Amino acid sequence: MEKFQPLWELNTQQIEERTIEIAEWMIENGATIRQAADWFGYSKTTIYEDMTVRLKTLNVLLYNQIILLLDYNRSVRHTRGGYATRTKYSAL
Repeated sequence: MEKFQPLWELNTQQIEERTIEIAEWMIENGATIRQAADWFGYSKTTIYEDMTVRLKTLNVLLYNQIILLLDYNRSVRHTRGGYATRTKYSAL
């Protein structure tokens, strides 16, 4: 699938392929929604909807893995935020 194709030009099959591709990439890399959005050039909202709504009907096994990954990312986000702030201000 070609990256950065405008959303209004995608058909249902392309959206399904995109959803599976992004889910596999996220699991392989342990990525967050934000990282996937940056990597694939879509909005965080689009990625989130693909992973939580569309993927559930396309591939339940992949969906369950994504939900575990998203739950893990939610559980450590406060730690990541604190680390980023500490790094930013220690460089000053």
